[in-house]
This record gives sequence, C-alpha cells and structure tokens, in this order.
Amino acid sequence: TAIPGAFGCGKTVISQALSKYSNSDVIIYVGCGERGNEMAEVLRDFPELTVEVDGQTESIMKRTTLVANTSNMPVAAREASIYTGITLAEYFRDMGYNVSMMADSTSRWAEALREISGRLAEMPADSGYPAYLSARLASFYERAGRVKCIGNPEREGSVSIVGAVSPPGGDFSDPVTSATLGIVQVFWGLDKRLAQRKHFPSINWLISYSKYTRALDDFYDRNYPDFVPYRTKCQQILQEEEDLSEIVQLVGKASLAETDKITLEVARLIQEDYLQQNSYTPYDRFCPFYKTVGILRNMITFYDLAKHAVESTAQSENRITWATIREAMGDILYQLSSMKFKDPVKDGETQIRKDFEELYENMQTAFRNLED
Repeated sequence: TAIPGAFGCGKTVISQALSKYSNSDVIIYVGCGERGNEMAEVLRDFPELTVEVDGQTESIMKRTTLVANTSNMPVAAREASIYTGITLAEYFRDMGYNVSMMADSTSRWAEALREISGRLAEMPADSGYPAYLSARLASFYERAGRVKCIGNPEREGSVSIVGAVSPPGGDFSDPVTSATLGIVQVFWGLDKRLAQRKHFPSINWLISYSKYTRALDDFYDRNYPDFVPYRTKCQQILQEEEDLSEIVQLVGKASLAETDKITLEVARLIQEDYLQQNSYTPYDRFCPFYKTVGILRNMITFYDLAKHAVESTAQSENRITWATIREAMGDILYQLSSMKFKDPVKDGETQIRKDFEELYENMQTAFRNLED
C-alpha cells in the first residue's frame, strides 16, 4: 500500500493508527528520515496501549519493533533502515506470523539513495534520482506477500507493507510517487483540500484505488453478501456528488432536481459520518467490518427509499420532495449520523448489530407511512 500526500495531510497519523489498531501479529515501524519527535511520540503512546491476545490483555509494545532513523542521522543509515525493517519483517514472517511493516517515509529513503548515488558519481536520471530508483523500490515492495514457510512444523506467514510517500508540494508526478504507483496494488491518495477542511483521514475517494477488490469478492460473498453492491452504490453516489457540486456552484442548490438533492445530502452523510474518522476517540479509532457494513447498509437504504419516494409520487398531487423527507425524517437522519458513535469495545457486536437492524426497520416503516 502506498500513502502519498503533501505535508500536513496526516500520513504519519495513518501509519501510527495502523500500527496501533491493525489485527496483525507483529508490527515493524520504520521511521525513515522523519522528525525525531514522531519517534518520541510513538515511544510515549505505544506503551500505554493494549491489545487482546488469546483472551489476555497485553501491552502493544510486545508485538512492536521500532527502527528509529530520524532526519539528523547519517544518510547511509537512512538507506539501510528500510532494508533493516523488511528483513526483520521477513524474520517474523518465517516464524508463521502475519506482519505489517510501516515505512515512514520512502521518499526520504529515495533522497538518501540520490545523495549516495551523487557521491559515487553515478549518472543521474529524473530530478537527480539514480536510474535504478524504480528497480530498488520494486525490489523492496515485492518482498511483501503471503508465503508457505520451508521446514517443519508447517506454517504460513505474511508481510504487508504500508509505505508513506512525501512528494514535494504534494505533486504526484514526482519520480518516487510515479515509480511507487507502478508497483503497489493499493493506493490511498491524500488530498490537501480535505486536510484543510479537517476531514481526516484525508484520503481522496475519487483517486484512491485497490487492485485487490476482485480477489476479495469471494470472501465478501461468503460472509457479507450485501457489501459489494453497497460499496458500488456508495462509489456511484460520491462520483455523482462530485459532478453535481460543479453545477451547484453555477446555478445553486434550489434549481436541482429532487433526486439530485437527495444524492448531495446522502453523499455528505457518507463523507462526514462514514469516511471521516477520529483516530483519537475510542469509538472511531478502529472500525470492525460488521460495523462498516452496518453503517453503509443503512445509509444506502435511506438513499434508495428516499429516491423511490420522490420518483413514485412525482406525478401525484401529494408530491414528496427532499424538504418533506428532511422534515419528516429528522430523527432518522440524526440516528444515521450517530451510528459511528457506537463503541465496538464497550457496546459489543451483538448490541451494535441489533441497533443497526432496528434503525433499518424504522426507516422502512417511516417511508411506508410517508408514502401512504
């Protein structure tokens, strides 16, 4: 996974949140050429956090390995730190563990390569980086994957790499970013405009992608059969909202069709109460998949029911508009935006599923009453 973004977009916070709350067995966190206070923050926060292992509560530091290589350390050490991290990850992988490696940031590593290459009088390529930059990046990222280990007992391990990329000025055409995007399968593009609006994580939902969606469809069909159509519908709503927002700036919201007003409102609901997360709160710092599916299901159901109500009464005298729905469904809309406040640890899976199902049924009843 590559996480490119400009300064202040929240790359380090995403890397640290993944280190704290991912369901991996082992975490390797490499601070490569970044500020020293970030490593100090990790050392301060991590010992206070706990993780549940086989019914026992353990300190998160017991599963974490830190490779500290701050910006004031020698350039040669900066180049070596990424290789040190991935070698440690492979060591634990060969024991049969699932390992996550966070590299923050690979751009500083590439800059160290450039400096060493310059001192060796090698021929520079694009922006002064050595011609073998993309080959080095590929040889690093391609060490990730799931493997069957040699020897006895039989064991399977995996390494997942999450690399933060810091392009100068947030320019994604930077050689390091371009080379990285040609290799990785998952891309989380951080957007400066979202960060300025205090929308975190500032992942732009229109430019980000994953090439693993097809591979995971079988898992979703077995465990969460409704998720794939909901995800597709969600992407469609967000894409439509992007197109409509340009029209709204020209002619205003009042001149839009009623169905378009619903699209805008549901897209806002998805952005603010589903995609936006506060990593410093107990209810929102991580989200189990059943909660993810439950929130998405209710939001998409509201969209479908509202659209159906408007379209089915468009020709009748008692025409239903978005204003009518908003007035009649104030409580439902409030409950939809409050779904994220359910705490997976405190409330538990059974209670959260029950609450989401109750809201789903209340929506069906409310729209039936409105249409009658």
